[in-house]
Amino acid sequence: MADPTFSNPSRSKRGTSTGRILQTTFSVAFLLATLFTGFSPKMFSGDFGSIIASILTPQPDSGEIVPTTQKPVRIGIVSGHWGNGSDPGAVCPDGTNEHDINLAIASLVRQKLEARGYDIDLLQEFDPRLDGYQAALLLSIHSDTCDVIDAQATGFKVASSTYSHDQNLTDRLSACLYDRYGNVTGLTYRAGNVTVNMTDYHAFRAIDPSTPAAIIETGFLYLDRSLLVDNPDLVADGIVAGVLCFVRSESAQPVPTP
Repeated sequence: MADPTFSNPSRSKRGTSTGRILQTTFSVAFLLATLFTGFSPKMFSGDFGSIIASILTPQPDSGEIVPTTQKPVRIGIVSGHWGNGSDPGAVCPDGTNEHDINLAIASLVRQKLEARGYDIDLLQEFDPRLDGYQAALLLSIHSDTCDVIDAQATGFKVASSTYSHDQNLTDRLSACLYDRYGNVTGLTYRAGNVTVNMTDYHAFRAIDPSTPAAIIETGFLYLDRSLLVDNPDLVADGIVAGVLCFVRSESAQPVPTP
């Protein structure tokens, strides 16, 4: 049996080696901690500093909404005959006038679109802001006559600007309005009743040609009165659906030709 009072040389060497390793490890750890405590990405130049900065910057979780600097989409809504004291539009025997109906609908359209994050300009008939106006689109809202024409005096009409630089884009705006408005309100389309006053609407000539523009006659104040007067919210929903179809580049049925 070996004398326990004598140490084992190999065991002593292993202990010394282990101690040195631990000492080296703690030294390296202390050095790294010191470096990172005073670290700044500005210590590096060029792209490497940017890369390091991005790594050290806390990143949002996958489900978090990252803020954007993109500006809201601007849309112009003209309330037909609003502000035009000499011409209130169609006037019914009981005093109901187109001016008030258009403004009620246009105000609802503005409210609904703003709730979705769009930037809306509610414009008067001859608003000075129309001169050179630029936006994602311009839409003028009108209603048709109270006169008793015939049993077919019901439905809506749409016309697009012929002054646009991009006629295909403007025609797609009309197609979206035709397709969505008819589906939402259930009204029929009166292709044969589109007039020159619609196709050559004064605002089309005033705005910037880069702005797609259209005009809509939402219905007749005679046979469609219950919809326009009593349920303007549904009318506004139909218009909003058409606008969203356009700005979201959704597909739509083309407007029938007369």
